[in-house]
Amino acid sequence: MNQLRDWEGKCQRCCEPTDMHTMSMFDVTLICMVCCEVEQRHPRYNQAREAEAQAVTQGNTNFPGIGYPDPDAVDG
Repeated sequence: MNQLRDWEGKCQRCCEPTDMHTMSMFDVTLICMVCCEVEQRHPRYNQAREAEAQAVTQGNTNFPGIGYPDPDAVDG
């Protein structure tokens, strides 16, 4: 599992410099908006969103995510 790191101006997935970032829905990686768009197209993206929402609803605000899958995987 990835460990939460401070933002250093580069995407923690593709390592490209960027001024905008968000946290991955799959893990705690801080990613650029391009990587976010790629992530949103992954077949398991909705599963990751639902798991995160459920964890927060149950009071777990430190949910580590379901793990980042292969972005090219067809069936996740």
